[in-house]
Amino acid sequence: MRILLAEDEQDLNQIIAQKLTSDGYSVDCCFDGEEAINYLGCADYDALILDIMMPKKDGFEVLRILRQSKKTTPVLFLTAKDAIEDRVKGLDSGANDYLVKPFAFAELSARLRAMTRNNFGMVTNTITIADLTLDTASHIVKRGNIDITLSAKEYALLEYLMHNAGIVLSREKIENHIWNFDYEGGTNVVDVYISYLRKKIDDGYSNKLIHTIRGSGYVLREGT
Repeated sequence: MRILLAEDEQDLNQIIAQKLTSDGYSVDCCFDGEEAINYLGCADYDALILDIMMPKKDGFEVLRILRQSKKTTPVLFLTAKDAIEDRVKGLDSGANDYLVKPFAFAELSARLRAMTRNNFGMVTNTITIADLTLDTASHIVKRGNIDITLSAKEYALLEYLMHNAGIVLSREKIENHIWNFDYEGGTNVVDVYISYLRKKIDDGYSNKLIHTIRGSGYVLREGT
């Protein structure tokens, strides 16, 4: 999934981004509120991690502008402000969750999963399509009883396809969702990674799950 991280402490920003990337997220980073608003206007994100005390525009102003634009992107406030009134203000202003610094990365990851799970209408961390299962907490993927080993990007692509099972996704939509603004790869990157996934997910099975819709893109579903 694609995450926007707005945190003005550069060292912390870098550490969080590295951790999220290693967990399979695509991460765009910014360091002040105006940058965050610009990023939000250029891409759709699955979640926003938002510091409150930032230069130019604080987190409350960023959130106000986001909600005024009718975007429902889940927002996690990440802040040193730990007073009850600060938490109440953050949640009442439209944030989905609130995490106080210092924090454990395991808790940050769990809160992100909970927010995105709710956004997709899921009640558990497990997504199942036919005999294919994906656990968003452990990143364990299985087809039947067979474990499937995926790279971080393969996992991210499969998770995106499974969250949108039955929906045809264009190459552009997939690329914009799985790769961040820093990506400088080839123009056929989506086709390449779909090929990788097919070899691991569909090869040897009569019931193919990943389908090409000519002129439109790709869809994950049961049957032809």
